[in-house]
This record gives sequence, C-alpha cells and structure tokens, in this order.
Amino acid sequence: MISNTLMTSVGSSLTRAHLDELIIAINYLENPNFATKLANYTGRPVTAAIKYMPKWINRRLRNTLRVVILKCLEVSIESLEDENDIFTSHKWTAKIITGFTGGIGGFFGMSAVLIELPLTTTLMLRSIAEIARTEGENLKNIEALLACLEVFALGGRDSDDKVNEDYYAVRMVLSKLTNEVATLFLERGAVNVSSPIIARLVGEIVGRFGLVVADMSASSAVPVLGAFFGSAVNIVFMDHFQKIAHGHFIIRRLERIYGADVIKNHYIRQVQNTHKLDLEDLNHIVKNHG
Repeated sequence: MISNTLMTSVGSSLTRAHLDELIIAINYLENPNFATKLANYTGRPVTAAIKYMPKWINRRLRNTLRVVILKCLEVSIESLEDENDIFTSHKWTAKIITGFTGGIGGFFGMSAVLIELPLTTTLMLRSIAEIARTEGENLKNIEALLACLEVFALGGRDSDDKVNEDYYAVRMVLSKLTNEVATLFLERGAVNVSSPIIARLVGEIVGRFGLVVADMSASSAVPVLGAFFGSAVNIVFMDHFQKIAHGHFIIRRLERIYGADVIKNHYIRQVQNTHKLDLEDLNHIVKNHG
C-alpha cells in the first residue's frame, strides 16, 4: 500500500493514477547516471577509462555529435511535411538493432564508436518520438519534435558531476532555445541550420549528451571483451534514453492536464521528500502501472 505520508507530501490535487505516473516519471528522471548504470551492468572501470581518454578523442566525439544532432534536427523538421510516418518504431526493435551494431563494434573498440554513433542516435530519435506519441504528443507539431531532441540533453545529466542540474533547470534552458527555433520555423516555414539559434540549441544538447557518449566511448576503449560487451553497452545506452523519454513525456502530458506550474510544484516537493517513499511503495506503483 502507498503510505499516507506519500499522499500528503505530494498533495491531493492529482488523481491517484496521475500521482502514480508522476512518481514513475520522477524515478526515471532522477535515477543514477549513465556511467553508474553501465558500470553496474558490465562491471567495467568506466570512470577510470574516462580519466585517461586522450583529448583528441573527446574533440572528435564532440564534432561528430554536432553533426549527428543537426541531422536529427533536419530529420525532425522534414517529418513535418512528410506524408509518411517516418517515426514509426518500437523500443525493442531499436534495442535489438543497436545491440547488433554494438556487437559488431565490440571487436573494434573506439574506432567503431564514431561509426556507430550516427546510426544509434538516429534510431534513438525514432524510439523517443514513438514514446512521445504514446504519451499524446502530436508529432506534426514542431514543438513536440523539439521536445524529442531535449531528451538527449536530459539524459546527459550526471548526478555525480559538478555540472549536475535538476530536471526543470535543464528544461528551462532548453525550452528558451526550442521556443526560439519553433517561432523561427513558424515565421519562415523553414530553419537555417547554420543560424546562431540552431548553433546555441545544438551546443546545449551536445554539451550534456556528450557526457553520456564519453562514458560509452571510454568503456569501448577498455581492452575488448568481445561482441557481447559491445551489445551490452549499446542496449544500456538505448534503455537509458528510453526511460528518460518516458519520464519527460509523462511529465509533459500531466502538464497539459493540470498546468505546468502545478506539476512542477508536485515534482519538486516529491523529490525533496524522496526519503519518505520506501522501496515497497515504489515497487507497488511500478507493478500496478503496468
């Protein structure tokens, strides 16, 4: 049973079902960072590997990420005028494909990451968009598609790093930029990818998304254990961002129902009272949610 403390600590203005969904979203968005998940799953010394990564590798990763994110933005905008549904996907399809490419890349280490990254990120965008659709987002709306790109940055928050920011702090920064891009698109019917606004948005996403990609890349730089490890890294990578997407779009759906300020206040209050939610309560919520 959910404790009375939990109900009163969050408030009573949300229905019980929506309250449970909010708690699930918080669990997804406030979970341990990607490096911790990867280290726990594989037992690899990820943190040590990152420390000794050559600077030129980080530069190449950042440059590759800028190109990849720009391409994802172009794909998103092109989808607005495409009669076919280019974002139809399934989360397990994405995991299987990325696991397969990771298995192949597991034999080649760091060099394979730069080749895999564009494919993996594009598959991830499709999976994120499908999750957005299931939470009621209209993918023919530029604002909804830009919210999909926000997931890359939200998934890069690092709970053990000095750059850590809470969910709403990151959203505030990103929303200002995505609103400017959306306004530009609505005014002109197109977006110049070389414009300063696009450069700032991509820079914000890459700055945070790059933390996770660096973790993944550093892990690949450790002496190879074979195809299984390469697959495991990519599957954890995809699963991490799918969970972030679920949390993000649950929050956005609840905001459409109750208003952004109401959900934000509930979110912050619940995070502050996380210690009052015991493991049995959380397992009960997740199990009953489906």
